[in-house]
Amino acid sequence: MHSQTRFKAFITILLFLAIYFQSVAQSIDLKNATWIISPGITSPMKETAPAVLTEEIAKRTGITLKSAAAWPKGNAPVIAFALASDKTLLSRNVPASDENSAEFKPEGYRIVTETAGANKTVWIIGADARGVLFGTGYLLRHLKMSKAFMGKPLLELAGPTKVASSPAYPIRGHQLGYRSTANTYDAWTVAQFDQYIRELAVFGSNAVEGIPFHEDDKPSPHFKIPAREMRIKMSEICRKYDMDYWVWTPATFELTDKTKRQAELALHEQFYKECPRLDHIFFPGGDPGDNHPSEVLPFLKELQTILVKYHPKAKMWISLQGFDTEQIDYFYKYLETEKPAWLQGVVSGPGSPPMAETRYRLPKQYQHRQYPDITHSVRCEFPVEKFDQAFALTLGRESVNPRPFAFAKIQEKYAPFTDGFVSYSDGSHDDVNKVLWSMRSWDPQADVHGIMEEYSAFFFNHTVASAAASGIEGLEQNWKGPLTENGGVEMTYLNWKGLESSEPSLKDNWRWQMLVFRAYYDQYTRLRLIHEQKMERDANKVLAAANQGNLRQAMDSSLEIVNRPTPNLLAKDLRKWLEKQSDALYTSIGLQTSTEKHKPRNPERGVVMDFVDYPLNNRWWLADEFEKIKKMTDPDQQLARLKTIASWENPGPGSYYDDISSVAKGPRVKTISEDATDVAWWDNGMSRKRLSTQLFQREPELDYENLDPRARYIIRVAGEGDALLRVDGRRLSPIVYNKESETFKEWIVPLSLTQDGKISVTFDGPEESQLNWRKQSKISDVWLLKQP
Repeated sequence: MHSQTRFKAFITILLFLAIYFQSVAQSIDLKNATWIISPGITSPMKETAPAVLTEEIAKRTGITLKSAAAWPKGNAPVIAFALASDKTLLSRNVPASDENSAEFKPEGYRIVTETAGANKTVWIIGADARGVLFGTGYLLRHLKMSKAFMGKPLLELAGPTKVASSPAYPIRGHQLGYRSTANTYDAWTVAQFDQYIRELAVFGSNAVEGIPFHEDDKPSPHFKIPAREMRIKMSEICRKYDMDYWVWTPATFELTDKTKRQAELALHEQFYKECPRLDHIFFPGGDPGDNHPSEVLPFLKELQTILVKYHPKAKMWISLQGFDTEQIDYFYKYLETEKPAWLQGVVSGPGSPPMAETRYRLPKQYQHRQYPDITHSVRCEFPVEKFDQAFALTLGRESVNPRPFAFAKIQEKYAPFTDGFVSYSDGSHDDVNKVLWSMRSWDPQADVHGIMEEYSAFFFNHTVASAAASGIEGLEQNWKGPLTENGGVEMTYLNWKGLESSEPSLKDNWRWQMLVFRAYYDQYTRLRLIHEQKMERDANKVLAAANQGNLRQAMDSSLEIVNRPTPNLLAKDLRKWLEKQSDALYTSIGLQTSTEKHKPRNPERGVVMDFVDYPLNNRWWLADEFEKIKKMTDPDQQLARLKTIASWENPGPGSYYDDISSVAKGPRVKTISEDATDVAWWDNGMSRKRLSTQLFQREPELDYENLDPRARYIIRVAGEGDALLRVDGRRLSPIVYNKESETFKEWIVPLSLTQDGKISVTFDGPEESQLNWRKQSKISDVWLLKQP
């Protein structure tokens, strides 16, 4: 039996070696390759595609591939650029294919290897100039490259390769606004924009959107050149990579003002004249701006007349963002009656009508482009679902935010109603999301983990591709559900810490830096949260035991407890590391994470180091409440208030408490917070309000079970404004009804409703459409209190 086991092990090893050497034998070693390009590929792609290939290979291997004017003699490998329409390249046949193949469709390509005959050849065959570039991108994403693999440079393509592909959606782009509100772009040089746009093309993007005009009066202290110069440079870069150049151009003035209107038209004309390439003008209807479409549409028509003087094929687009029902109906009536040929299509972004509705109402001759917000995490179009408050208050709206699986689902849901997308982005922190959207819009069936592996292989190296891909996915999982319960946060941290140690050559790679930074930040926040929440529970025990004879002592003692820093040595090391790494990210990519050090536009723009130590318990609120209590003259009132504070989240046996929008403290809440009603932004993010008050919903729903059918219950609600409560569908009248923040409303629950041991609690939404969302009614805390 023992000999049989050894024999089986021997056979297994032989099979493994056979597969390995077969794979090696089929791979093509390109270290000594030359490249040849078809004369049918015209400038600038004739220069661009080989430059992208050779320069990116040189960075990763130290090998500089040379061009050749003829097929080399012998067995030397060749990378050949050709068009699908080419029959031959320098007298050698281009591999034939069915005319229905992907490389004959716009932007399509085919990659095929030939290992028999005179030369080992890797063919990049494009349907057009863009197809050649995207084929080059595919090759770069699948090459194994290293400067020192087993002591030698590595440049190898696994073979045989035969793949053909063309994009599912014709519009695939990203907004790169060189403006003061960006958290990185405003610090970039022309060379950095060139490199980034190149990398977007490698992953299938074909468009870039800029931000002209309205930023000229608000220059960033980080600008390397004036905004006016940069937008022209971006146009030149787009021409170089054959990328569509879009510009986002709102009108933030009244279009009825003839003087301002003429000045705006003059600005546009000057810009159009200066741009070497300009393909699309996108005018957001009402975000920003407040003009009726009866003014907007004639203005755009006039703009189009000017635009085509300088760019005959350029197109005009509009979004219906911020339009009310009457304005939307006016727009569609205009299309029906005027049938404007000058309009190319409609853009759907935050605040637009539903995308399905837009596509169904929009006549077929007009295109429909999505404008997805891939850059924000809260107070946005696609907020993180079940986001722990600790992250919402520290990482906030604009942090490093890889969300590959979430955005794959969102893209899959909305893309079928569109012709593609150009994303809303305000910095490099959403880089993973850009690649995900580009690749899934090229191929909606592309495997998400596979995309992450290609991302990691190209930007890091092929040896860590799988581990880094899993690490990126781990960062997304960190944001799901209650943070204190998510032990995966520590595993993700340990994964990235191990990768960081094993790959020191990547320490200055800004993408690597961002991902490692998030892993450390998440771990630090979790350690703080666990400690600070425990300290608050301990402090509340002191308050619960207080009496009139030791009120001040109880308050002082509880405040000392709740302010104790974490004794965890790892947390202290993490805090020092985050400080150092945040500065490294500012150096490498211009990421502005600290107001004091990096001078961002405002704290909401990804300034996570301002909030890295924001209280994750109620110590600020407690300090303020204690000051109020000390000013009270009635000891009974003082003690009653202390007891209310002590029992806020622990109302006693048989009673229940829910923090309405907290995934950790709202177990009976069925509804999920959405968009701007999720996390408030008070005092530049430094609010001293109770943490539960900073989370709220308008119309929450809660279910209670296992109630005592003999007991009387009272429902208590904290929030602001109105709360129109129903129990089991029955509207109840309150016995207490205070509308101020952190005051209470109360209702007695009829015994008839609790006889079955369960109730459902809902709230009607008060009519407040005339109010800004920040002033509308809010519900933050709900108690079901069992009476003695």
